[in-house]
Amino acid sequence: MATQQAQYHVGGMSCSFCAESIRKAYERTDGVADASVSLAHEEVRVEYDPDEVSEVELKDALRDLGYTIRDPDKRKQFEEQQAELRHGRRRLLLSGLASLVTGGLMLFMIFVRGTFESQSPWMDLVVLGLALGTMFGPGRYILAKAYHSLRRGIFNQHVLLEAGALAGLLGGVLGLSVFPDFPTVHFFAVSVFITTYHVLSEYTSLVVRTRASRAVAGLLDMRPNTARRVRDDGVAEEVEVDELAVGDRVRIKPGEDVPVDGTVVEGDSAVDESVATGESIPEEKTVGDDVIGGSVNRTGTLLVEVTATGDDAFLNRVAREIEAARATKPSIVQLADRVLKYFVPGVLTVALLAFLFWTVGPAVWSAGPFETGPNVQRGAFAALAVLVLGYPCALGMATPLALVRGGGIAADRGILMRSGDAFQIFKDVTTVVLDKTGTITAGEPAVAEVVALNERAEDDVLRLAASVEAFSEHPLAAAILDHARYRGVEYADPEAFESVTGKGVKATVGGEWVFVGKPGWLADEGVDFGDAESGEEIRRLQQRGLTVSGVAADGELVGVVGIGDELKADAPETVRRMNEGGITPVMLTGDNERTARAVAGEVGIERVMAEVLPDDKREEIRRLQDHGERVAMVGDGINDAPALTQADVGVAIGAGTDVAIESADVVLMGDRLGGVMDAREIGEHSYRKTRQNLVAAFAFNGVGVAAATTGLVHPVFAMIAMVLSVSAVLLNSFGGQLVRGERPTTDFEAAGSDERTA
Repeated sequence: MATQQAQYHVGGMSCSFCAESIRKAYERTDGVADASVSLAHEEVRVEYDPDEVSEVELKDALRDLGYTIRDPDKRKQFEEQQAELRHGRRRLLLSGLASLVTGGLMLFMIFVRGTFESQSPWMDLVVLGLALGTMFGPGRYILAKAYHSLRRGIFNQHVLLEAGALAGLLGGVLGLSVFPDFPTVHFFAVSVFITTYHVLSEYTSLVVRTRASRAVAGLLDMRPNTARRVRDDGVAEEVEVDELAVGDRVRIKPGEDVPVDGTVVEGDSAVDESVATGESIPEEKTVGDDVIGGSVNRTGTLLVEVTATGDDAFLNRVAREIEAARATKPSIVQLADRVLKYFVPGVLTVALLAFLFWTVGPAVWSAGPFETGPNVQRGAFAALAVLVLGYPCALGMATPLALVRGGGIAADRGILMRSGDAFQIFKDVTTVVLDKTGTITAGEPAVAEVVALNERAEDDVLRLAASVEAFSEHPLAAAILDHARYRGVEYADPEAFESVTGKGVKATVGGEWVFVGKPGWLADEGVDFGDAESGEEIRRLQQRGLTVSGVAADGELVGVVGIGDELKADAPETVRRMNEGGITPVMLTGDNERTARAVAGEVGIERVMAEVLPDDKREEIRRLQDHGERVAMVGDGINDAPALTQADVGVAIGAGTDVAIESADVVLMGDRLGGVMDAREIGEHSYRKTRQNLVAAFAFNGVGVAAATTGLVHPVFAMIAMVLSVSAVLLNSFGGQLVRGERPTTDFEAAGSDERTA
């Protein structure tokens, strides 16, 4: 079968059961070979045979289920999500108003009339109108989702809701027309209340997702999509990157992103290619060298000839890797959804059996409660009561409320939990894979050590190096100058200055020639390295993974400066917390083996995967998953994005690239690494709350369903059960805040309060 692939951004998904419903719907569609659904990224990827099913039919299947297809443009997606939030708020206001009116009438009946029963035709009709208005007004979208799910043989939360709501409506109608003893108003009221509770639970989930999306949208770096193309006559013009073709020439100024893959045909510069290679020290580029799209031009101006566009370009290859990762990422089913999978058909089955018990049962056994013969009224009452009590309103709120609570605590600590999956699965993570550059390290060159030789003082060596580098624009020069200022070393401007591309700089300082650069270049310039000590110091610094610059004065080597990517302040402590928590930390980097081992040794990581190409990072994550590991990946670069997507939980450093942020399930605001363990502990705590909430919900509804089969349970008790179960869930989720007026303190906050950041 010659298949094609289609990918859609989907709106309206509120839980992983929604994702499972979409997947099942496509599985049962002729011509669909495979379908994968990502709730965290709200995307659907379908592999299909165009000869059997059209893309229009694929889109119609999504719309039939009650979901929307969003515009692929990121800005428009955010606008559509905001529109969904407004619609959800409007639905909640309308259904909430109906519930308030219905509740008021119920209280009027109980406290003014002194009875459960309305004993008034006008009240029956008013509550009937409210029930119909709620179900077919703000709740109409739920009815549509339930219908199309049931039509495809999918039993989900929407089917369960509508079973209860329609049972309430039917019970009320039977009370009006067939069985005068039926509690008409209460059946109608149940339809109003359970619809409102469901609207509330979905709105709560939408708020959680939108809050995270709003914060993520604020983090995204809206980089220009244009390039400066140079025509044959030398005139530069701004064009869309998509308009560039192989052979075009592009001018790239200092500080700009490299928009395409290409070859340098003019100029020289230091280019930061850490997005692809993981190497934090910029690469020197000159005529004939290749550059990678997405890297950053640091110093000089380059003229680059385009060598790859479209699918062959680096960034597009990364995009394909991300799509493939989403398609193969292990699916995660929420605890509540796992319960619903069996609970929905179970309630429907019990309702049918209850009706048969009181109608067909007496025909085969005339004793005990069956002595009076078949009892259609009692059988109908029992079946309807089972369906009404079978919808646990608290179930719809158990997970979202735990997410809201956990999400609030996470946000206070600068952590954005973008999906419910992240809350649930983080507790099961056994391996945390950490990128090196920008994750464990700061991602910027910094002086790690200054070694003085030939009886020179360290500050003197640093003064000479800073004086020579004062006019240089190279990132390594900036590191030396920053270190001199940090140590309070004063330096003067050089009297003469010359830069040798890719090798170093030289200048006169106080009347003497000073060279700063690569040891090999200094040797070529005739610098005297003296005894063996200098060579040993250079090798020692190189073994630490540092870039070594020699400092020579008047032809003699007087010192060496080791420059590297310094560790983040909290990196060693974070790795220690991982080890103590039974989690295996692994470093995965494109950097060279020597540098990677050196950095890993400083923070306490034993397992290192070095020199891993961007295309292979995702495969390394999959290999760990295939061995039964639950994997969290932490990264910040474009080259990390496919691995972030593939991991069970992807964690992006908020100071990283927009591609990494968009690919992650969790975003750490700023660049503090300690948030990884905070996020895990928040996830554990939220999962415990979810589990407790579900126990509370089913404690009421499980007993209620069993009692309802007797045909003696009044619908008002169904409403009481709903109120009690929801109250229990609310109290469990926010009890500390409601009682003490403060945010609950959790174990991880007590242990890590000293790590708080703004």
